Amino acid sequence: MPQTVVPMIHVTDVTATAEWYASIGFKLVRQNEDECEINWAKMSFADSEVMFSLGGKPSTEFRREVDLYILVQDVDELYRGIRNKVDMVEGPHDTFYGMREITIRDINRFWITFGQRSKP
Repeated sequence: MPQTVVPMIHVTDVTATAEWYASIGFKLVRQNEDECEINWAKMSFADSEVMFSLGGKPSTEFRREVDLYILVQDVDELYRGIRNKVDMVEGPHDTFYGMREITIRDINRFWITFGQRSKP
């Protein structure tokens, strides 16, 4: 049976983080409340999942706490759908290692790179 790794990212506000991720197309899979506060959430995008838990701190301009890499079917289509909603680090580009990618910053200033295999 294949194993799946689901990253856990610690953030300062799970609700705000989950709402931001939902705004760019992530789906809420599950969440947990403790004393009327959401303290954990699991979200998915295509075949990828990520979990958010209380207790983290945002990245700064000088330090990145987290980088996510998510494989998608069509980077250019995704770019057109989110480019006006996000802090874009790098627009669509082809890499020397055979991927077409975009990179954005999330609400916590974490970097998310979406990539697809470059067409030959």
